[in-house]
Amino acid sequence: MLNEVLKSGKISFFQMRFKKYSFEKKILIGKKIRHLCKKSNVKFIVNDDPTLAKKLNADGCHLGQKDMNIKDAKKIIGGKIIGITCHNSIKLAKEAIKNKANYIAFGAFFPTKTKKAKCKSNIKTLNKAKKLTNIPIVAIGGITNKNYKKLLLNNANFLAISGYIWNNKKYKPIEAIENLK
Repeated sequence: MLNEVLKSGKISFFQMRFKKYSFEKKILIGKKIRHLCKKSNVKFIVNDDPTLAKKLNADGCHLGQKDMNIKDAKKIIGGKIIGITCHNSIKLAKEAIKNKANYIAFGAFFPTKTKKAKCKSNIKTLNKAKKLTNIPIVAIGGITNKNYKKLLLNNANFLAISGYIWNNKKYKPIEAIENLK
């Protein structure tokens, strides 16, 4: 199923996000995901863990505010992609930009069941962030085929979509993606 999704041509980045697996299990699964991503020309990003990203030879790492700081992460993975969660904070975005993040992510924009949203973000945040930088801006949280266009029309360069694709009771993952026209 993942292979079919990655081959859809609509995925630019795929983030591996496993919170409860052992490091060894993440390595086993991550190697398979990296292979599928590479075959489909999709960038492979590891969530939270630069050491795991390096071990898997991933294209990069996404860091939350409670994860390792970006300077230490760069020492581990070098010039690879590093994205930073900024919640709904322009202050956090400015810090990420100053530390040369490759992208900044804001959210949650809509209610989500994928993870407990600490902050609610909005269109004003996207527009303020766009005035600060040319690095890509990612919108996260509760994004579906019904609400994604508003984010793209208001300075989101990428959308992080998880629940709508993988936990959709109405559509299979590839059908969900096809509904994002």
